[in-house]
Amino acid sequence: MDKKFSTNALHFIDRVDGVQKVTGAAKYSAEYDFPGLVYAVLTGSTIAKGSIVDMDTKAAENAPGVLAVVTHLNSPELPGYKKTAIQANVPETKRGYHVFTDNIIRFNGQPVALTIANTYERAVYAASLVKTKYKEEEHQTDLDAAIKNGKALEGNPYKDYVRGEPDAWKNSEVKIEAEYRMPLEVHNPMEIHAITVVWEGEEKVTVYEKTQTLKTTQQNIMRAFGLKEENVRVITQFVGGAFGSAFNTWPHSMAALIGARKIGKPLKLMLARSQMFTLVGYRPQAIQKINMGATKDGKLTGITHEATAMTSSYQEFTEGIVNASRSLYTCPNVTTRYKVYPLDLSQPTWMRGPGETTGAYALESAMDELADALHLDPIEFRLRNYAETDLENNKPYSSKFLKEAYQLGAEKIKWQDRNPEPRSMKEGDWMIGYGTGTGTFGAWRGDAKVAARLLPDGTLILQSGVTDMGPGTATAMTKLASDIFGISPRNIKFEMGDSNLPPGPFQGGSGTTSSLGTAVHNVCVNMKKKLADLIKDNSIFHTEIVHTVKPEDLLFEDGYMILASDHSKKISYGDALKDAGMKQLELLESSDGNPMNGYSAFSYAVHFVKLMVHAATGVIKIARVVSAVDAGKIVNESTAESQIIGAVVGGIGMSLMEEGVVDHRYGRWVNNNFADYHVAVQADVPHIEVLFVNKPDPILNPIGSKGMGEVGLVGFAAAVSNAVYHATGKRIRELPITPDKLI
Repeated sequence: MDKKFSTNALHFIDRVDGVQKVTGAAKYSAEYDFPGLVYAVLTGSTIAKGSIVDMDTKAAENAPGVLAVVTHLNSPELPGYKKTAIQANVPETKRGYHVFTDNIIRFNGQPVALTIANTYERAVYAASLVKTKYKEEEHQTDLDAAIKNGKALEGNPYKDYVRGEPDAWKNSEVKIEAEYRMPLEVHNPMEIHAITVVWEGEEKVTVYEKTQTLKTTQQNIMRAFGLKEENVRVITQFVGGAFGSAFNTWPHSMAALIGARKIGKPLKLMLARSQMFTLVGYRPQAIQKINMGATKDGKLTGITHEATAMTSSYQEFTEGIVNASRSLYTCPNVTTRYKVYPLDLSQPTWMRGPGETTGAYALESAMDELADALHLDPIEFRLRNYAETDLENNKPYSSKFLKEAYQLGAEKIKWQDRNPEPRSMKEGDWMIGYGTGTGTFGAWRGDAKVAARLLPDGTLILQSGVTDMGPGTATAMTKLASDIFGISPRNIKFEMGDSNLPPGPFQGGSGTTSSLGTAVHNVCVNMKKKLADLIKDNSIFHTEIVHTVKPEDLLFEDGYMILASDHSKKISYGDALKDAGMKQLELLESSDGNPMNGYSAFSYAVHFVKLMVHAATGVIKIARVVSAVDAGKIVNESTAESQIIGAVVGGIGMSLMEEGVVDHRYGRWVNNNFADYHVAVQADVPHIEVLFVNKPDPILNPIGSKGMGEVGLVGFAAAVSNAVYHATGKRIRELPITPDKLI
């Protein structure tokens, strides 16, 4: 970029990895090749609960090209998986599942064998030859049946929260009672989970893994195999979507590590699409009851939010489903209850907007129902109960510009022009509906480290061990460094995706930009101080008054240090290094997590949806979406907008089509493919308009940002549901909203 470049005028930059991705140069975890590479395929159990009584692997072992078949019968005992490590008094739901350590079957599709062959096709065929006999036990995969006949988990996460009077909604002047249901939902990113493993002997390994958290994956491998940190390297240069599915080190990855070490060859394992439904988590099914009351003039007097969800029988999973109901609105009396039942299914996990997305569907649908009962505009009802402080934690907000988001979104979609009466707006054979839903998600800042090197040619290299599952982390950090350091983005290289780099934050929970961005801010600020120190006595800057230059005397722009009082006096960063006889300038800076002791921090979104419902068939078309977001200062507008658009696309699928179906007779997924598990495609997605309040948060971090990866999905399903009611006059309280529920 030429000297005319000005960081101050730049609102966004293009994705720094865009060319690599569109040309196919980007390497994903399944795309690494090594001499002698072999392939592994998993065989899954065909029962949901019981034990293995016999296995016949001879046919598989004798098949062409097969190198080994690994099962619980011949798998080595790993130091971190020793049975003595599991205490007898640990509840079953907290014991976890360690692949190939015993003959117990915990869910249908559980890996029972790993077949390794010299080609993928041979591994697939040989894996089909593994024969297993089971002792089957009665299983439970039906949440409704578990509620009726089973026992919920107990402990601190399941204690009632009560503010004010318990269940005070009962005494309200106007009240509603409603139950909302959400099915199992599966991440299903475009990139299937895969891992490539290369051992050097038995004590050193390099893993090319699909993960959102390099350090955690590294530590999990270290613990399991009893290895030193320096002997475990995890590389994740690119992630083709994850949404939470790549947080854990899943059984298939450990199986691949075991198999690769056993045969002493580089090994690749890629799941089948059907295995994505059972081996890498999903959003747990949830049933929610909301009882809500208000005065006749629209002031909330009581909210009771009860959520019942599920986890696996071997691993307890909880999430904040009821949390938003405690703080999003001003209400003196709030009661929340949360129950979780263990089922004989694989482990659920965090899925974009974990907890909050599930809870907001019920909360924001109920807010619409109560607004309707009060004959109030849904936005007006929310504004009458706007929370200026966090009543749950008795803290002020670090920043909150949700009112501005309401105003921006309502004006853009022309909310005031809609006829508020349900079933009153039509266009030909289509009924028209408008709906809104509010989203909130906690904002936070964690630890991160960034290394920086400034080279004599003016190139700035930044390094951190973080991954990027799509939001554009490298791009945002490049833009941030460009703004702070006063250098063209073309002269910045952000290196990431390697556990050998300084430890970065995990990618998820809407905290990467806040955490990593703070470290980038710190390293750039201190790099400027170091540069200023190099030229403090440089004769270029001498004036009659000033002989020693201080950092505050300088402007850092376009790769130059410029004397603020005389712009003709300047020196490039590279020349400053050369004059000082330095080959490079190096720094390592940290950002500590911000405990936010005196404040509560949240991001917010307001979603507005216009949709069309065909009167005769019940077919729903989303016609327009406007999402207005308060996420602090926006670091890079194009990638930020893309995050919200991606979240909305997920929300369309969640609202209208996504539903995991299990045949409870066998505990087996029925629709474990893209033909039967429907996700939103291009024809389902309208033009999505994203608006940012773009006001900095002064507390959370020095760059003023708040997270936005999750909040773009939170509340969207309710906006669709509320729009369907406005269009048809029918309340559909079970997702997905399909035509059969409307006609």
